[in-house]
Amino acid sequence: MTSIDLNADLGEGMGGDDDLLAIVSSASIACGGHAGDAASIRHILKVCKARGVRAGAHPGYMDRKGFGRFRLVMPLEQLLNQIRDQLFLIRHIAAEVDVPLDYVKLHGALANQTAEELTFAVGIFAAIHAMDPHMAVLALDNSQQVRAAGAVGLPIIREAYADRAYTADGLLLPRSEEGAVIHDPEAVIARCLRLALHGEIEAVDGSVLKSSARSICLHGDTPGAVDLAREVRDALEGEGVTIAAVAPETDELWGLQEGEGEIGIMPLNPKAPE
Repeated sequence: MTSIDLNADLGEGMGGDDDLLAIVSSASIACGGHAGDAASIRHILKVCKARGVRAGAHPGYMDRKGFGRFRLVMPLEQLLNQIRDQLFLIRHIAAEVDVPLDYVKLHGALANQTAEELTFAVGIFAAIHAMDPHMAVLALDNSQQVRAAGAVGLPIIREAYADRAYTADGLLLPRSEEGAVIHDPEAVIARCLRLALHGEIEAVDGSVLKSSARSICLHGDTPGAVDLAREVRDALEGEGVTIAAVAPETDELWGLQEGEGEIGIMPLNPKAPE
């Protein structure tokens, strides 16, 4: 029987978190960067505990005004400190309420940048590994996130997106481009079924991407998110797919070539949100 994880980004002030926690099997919790605070983190962790939902941290750029969707210019160590602060906060609260914190999923522009840039991703994931070498990374499949996490020795959970369009090279189409977010429920459901049953995702140019992702992200910040999530789950279970948190891959996947792990200056901030 096929099994797949449904994850949602929660604690972002959009409402519907409690309803989504009755549907998904993993919760990526905003932890004070682009959104979230101690109260929202504590509440979601308690609901995760009561409902048996796997909990993870969802750090991003410290940019509430831009919701973490812009690449900010700063020294790398300053960014790493922002990520550490967010992880310290959610880990402290998770320990208080006795909930395991099993993974990290990067948010918005930070996630897209690590998906594209190997050396940048290595620097981010090395900092996470130094805090907790057993923390898994919920990583966009077929992106540099997967290679970087494997290189530093972090367990990996491969992820795909239900409602985001893909480029032909397997990355997410920027939100600034038309069609980046898929709003048609039937199209979203069809994409989820194709991924779960056949390991395929259709890119915007019509090409077919092969994917080993076993976790599907259902965004909680789009209109009708709860109803759509419920329809996706019903459709998957109707095809015999079990909804459950999948175990991470624990083998180190790749080494780095000489020079690949050198972290340089961050690129400039683009004009469009991601």
